[in-house]
Amino acid sequence: MSTKSTIEWTNATWNFLLGCDKVSPGCAGCYAVKDVIRMAGNPNPKVAAANTGLAYRQDNGVLNWTGVVRPLPARLGLPFDWAKPQKVFVNSLSDMFHDEVPLAFIRRAFAVMAATPWHTYQILTKRAERLEALAPELEWPDNVWQGVSVESQPYAVRVDHLRRTGAKVKFLSVEPLLGPVALDLAGIDWVITGGESGPRARPFDPAWALAVRDQCAAAGTKFFHKQNGSLLAGGTRTNKKANGRLLDGHEYNEVPAAAAVPVPAKRVRTELAARLAPESQGELIQLGVR
Repeated sequence: MSTKSTIEWTNATWNFLLGCDKVSPGCAGCYAVKDVIRMAGNPNPKVAAANTGLAYRQDNGVLNWTGVVRPLPARLGLPFDWAKPQKVFVNSLSDMFHDEVPLAFIRRAFAVMAATPWHTYQILTKRAERLEALAPELEWPDNVWQGVSVESQPYAVRVDHLRRTGAKVKFLSVEPLLGPVALDLAGIDWVITGGESGPRARPFDPAWALAVRDQCAAAGTKFFHKQNGSLLAGGTRTNKKANGRLLDGHEYNEVPAAAAVPVPAKRVRTELAARLAPESQGELIQLGVR
């Protein structure tokens, strides 16, 4: 939970869910499982307890989830504490639409997002079928952007599920991009591409992202290229910093416009938090947030 995210297309994270499991090839090198294992050893006992029991290292060294998904209602009030508008990646260490997350809890999160229109919330899921199934049960305020991950052509079907939701801004995370993809971008506002990073990264060919860029240009969809990853096709393994973000010598940083909504006074935000996320009042102090 931070307002200093290193993810290029956002600037804050809000993790009121922790834990997940791997559902498709894009999950193989998941950064979140590594982060959760690291935080299970945090010297702050509250942070350590929240992350314990969610992930483990297999005998072959691969990190994996236990399958436990842990709701943390005490963190629901965090956005009320942020005094400046943020672009917020929601549940960067889990998946909002995981089968283990109750609809009632999702609704509570959506109520907080609706009550904080000065922030822009970016939700990303690989559970596109459940997203579509639950979408009619949710209110979709303008400041909630909903996305799905599409790592390769077989998973482009997730775009169809996204298209049938009420999200005002719909986006795709085509990362890690594992091969060429042809996308139907009708109704899609934004596409992010990127190569895989980490010691087990699979090859990334910039031509795949350039082809997505051209599809976005043809559809009038905004295009953002996040990174080239740790292993360029035909190259040697290095790191994402060395390979950079350039495609054909250019950075691509397009993002949909966020609404400019003034932030209310702290007193108003505190009252909203007490009503919509009463569990958060003491817990955020213990986590070092207040």
